[in-house]
Formats: sequence, structure tokens, C-alpha cells
Amino acid sequence: MSAQIKVLVVDDSSLVRKIITDILESDPLITVVGTANNGKTAIYRTRELDPDVVTMDIEMPILDGLAALKYIMETNPKPVIMMSVLTQHGAEATFRALDLGAVDFIPKPSSVLSLSVDEIGDLLINKVKSVFRSRIDLSKRSVEPNLHGAQTGAAGEIAENGVLTDKTVSSKVVGIGTSTGGPTALLNVFKKFPEKLPSPVLVVQHMPEGFTKAFSERLDNSSRIKVKEAEDGDRIMPGHGYIAPGHSHMVVEGQGQGKYIRLYRGERVSGHMPSIDVLFSSLAEKYGSDSIGVIMTGMGRDGAEGIMNIKRSGGHTLAQDEATSIVYGMNRVAVQIGAVREEVPLFEITKKIVEYI
Repeated sequence: MSAQIKVLVVDDSSLVRKIITDILESDPLITVVGTANNGKTAIYRTRELDPDVVTMDIEMPILDGLAALKYIMETNPKPVIMMSVLTQHGAEATFRALDLGAVDFIPKPSSVLSLSVDEIGDLLINKVKSVFRSRIDLSKRSVEPNLHGAQTGAAGEIAENGVLTDKTVSSKVVGIGTSTGGPTALLNVFKKFPEKLPSPVLVVQHMPEGFTKAFSERLDNSSRIKVKEAEDGDRIMPGHGYIAPGHSHMVVEGQGQGKYIRLYRGERVSGHMPSIDVLFSSLAEKYGSDSIGVIMTGMGRDGAEGIMNIKRSGGHTLAQDEATSIVYGMNRVAVQIGAVREEVPLFEITKKIVEYI
């Protein structure tokens, strides 16, 4: 018999605590060992009950979820899944939680009209199980050494301030796929892109609908390139980043300089919509050897077949290495099937992308 997964549920609403507890305990492998109605109690219960996974609300009395999370990660690290409301403020707080060490998040049952309680329940159960099975190494929250200096590569020299200094125009495209651990990792990659990056960057980050717009704005504010949530019909421009919205698959259509983004709703592929496999396969078809595929931290196997298609088309393929991945899952599968030409640490990914461009 498989080991029981012990979960602590933290929320100031007794109704939400009951809903989450009932959802989790509908799975025979999960046991809710306790609940807490504020962050102070959550800290005490985490020490007392030693749960395998914690679900944490953000806005609570006495001590909020962010303060409790920070204390737990500094003193008694546990995998924490945040329960987030679908608002601008809620999204900002959620991304702050990920910075502090939360491994993932899901929408609260009352916050997303497009997701039913059953859908959120399935999502929560799957995330709790995946987090438990992955045996996440929480020491990998801060992996970047204090490195300074210029990057150079085939795209042209980059000055010490990160600005591209020649007038190279590239026909290449960059596709990046991430899941659990991805938001913080993507910030690390995007903040290092040079201002005049001569290629577009298309991203699938597994994230609920509604959060991708706030996340794209966060990347835009942290990056020298222009980043936006992709819209159907967007022309694909060099020096721009496009984040797939949480409700649709993203592919490329058109030819030559007239390529544009097409969004569509359909069946989940590799368990996801948007799917990394869908994006990568489209890049392989439309760009061939000019495509660069990067697969990073995340649970499951989405992206492995797609990045293999990029490799088969003659494109270059990179994976974030195990040592710097919060979850060595999707990238592990891609490496195992022979789809990856090079594994590199998170803090070298941008440099490698620029070199191949």
C-alpha cells in the first residue's frame, strides 16, 4: 500500500477549510492531519504535525499567509501550495509567495467562475500528489551565484549593461516551456535578456486562466524586452516575449516575416491547455532549424515530445539541469528520450539562448 500523504489545510474560512478537506480526503491516499485558521497557528501546526504538504491561504488575520510561509521556509521548510484569489492583488501576492518558496498555487474554489469545484478539486489533488512524489528539494529556491560581467554570443556582443551593440537580425525563434517552479525561473531568464534581442520568445507556463496576464506584466516589468500575454493574431516580433494565456493552446501560423500567433481552445494535450508540446511542435513545423527549444522545471512530461520535434527539425534544444530545478520532471523526461542537446544550470540559460541566436 502506498504511504499516506499528510496535508495541513490553512484558511481563515471554516467553510473553505471544510471544502478543501473534503476534496483532499475524497482521495484514499491523502489524509488531512490538521487545519489552521491563521498563519500563527499554521506555523505551530506545521511543527507539531510534520505534514508532507501544506495548502496555504494568503489573506488571514493575526498573521497572513506570506508571513507564515516566510517563517516556515526559513525554519522548517515544507512544500506549500498557495490558495489564490483571482484578482490583480491576489496574483501579485501569489507571485510574492512563489519568490518566498511556495512550490505551486491553485485558484480558490470561489475565485474562478470558469473552473468548477470539481475541476479545482482534481487540480488540487493532482498537485498534492505530484509535490509529494517529486520529493521537492526546497534548498533550490536560490540557486544563482553572484555572477557579473558581459555575455557574448553569435547574436553579437552584449555590453556590460546587457544592451546588444550590433545590428544583427535573426530568423530564429525561442520557445520556453515551464511548470512547477517556473515563474521564478522565468524571471531569472527574462531579466537577463538584452534590450535588442533579435528574436521573439514564446512561452508556455502552466498556470490557471487569469494569472497569465498578471504574470506577463511581471515579466515585462523585470525585463529589457517587451513581454505581453499573447492575443490571437499577434504579429511575432523580434525582441518581444509572448506568454500563452491560461485558457488556450498557442501555435504559430503564417510564413516568412508575416508569422503570427493563433490561439485556440481544444482538448488538453499531455494533460494541459496551454500545452508545451503544442507550442514546440508548431515551432518545429514553422521554423525548423531556426527554432530553439528550452524545457525547464516542472512536473509531468509535457514538452518532451514537442522538444523532440524541434530537435528532429534541426533546431537546438536545451534543458534546465537537475541541480537547479525545483522539480526535475518534464526536463528529465526530455533528456531521457534523447530530445535535449545540452543541459545547463538555470543561471546560464539566457546566455546559451543568446549564443544560439
